[in-house]
Amino acid sequence: MLKTYFIKYKSVISYLFFGGLTTLINLVVFQICSANLHMYYQLANLIAWLLSVLFAFFTNKVWVFGSEYTTVSAFLIEMWWFFFYRIISLGFDAGIMYIGVSILQANKLATKLVDQIIIVILNYFFSKVFIFKKRS
Repeated sequence: MLKTYFIKYKSVISYLFFGGLTTLINLVVFQICSANLHMYYQLANLIAWLLSVLFAFFTNKVWVFGSEYTTVSAFLIEMWWFFFYRIISLGFDAGIMYIGVSILQANKLATKLVDQIIIVILNYFFSKVFIFKKRS
C-alpha cells in the first residue's frame, strides 16, 4: 500500500523533497549574504535565487519529473523555459520580500521563509504544467 501511494504521488513527493533542499539552499545563501556579508536584502535575495534555481533545474529535470531529452537543443529549450518561469516567480519573490521587509518592517528571514512557501507552490505549478510536462 505504501509503495502504491509513493508511485502514485512520486513527482509530488520528490518535488517536496528537492523543493525543500532548494528552499534550504535559498534560505542559507540569503542568510549568509544578508546577515554575514551585510548585502542589501534584495541583492542577497537575487544571489540566493540564482544558486537555488540552478540546483532546482537539475533536480527537477532528473529526479522529480524524469524529463529526458537526447538532443542539446531540446535540453536548452527546456532550460530556457525553466528560467523564464523562474524569473516570473522571482518577481513574486522580490515583491513579497519588498512588502514584508520594506513596507511591513517584518524580520527578513521570517519574511523569506513565508515567501519560499508561496514560491515553492508557484514553481511546482509552473514545472508540472508548462516546463516538464509529458510530451507525446
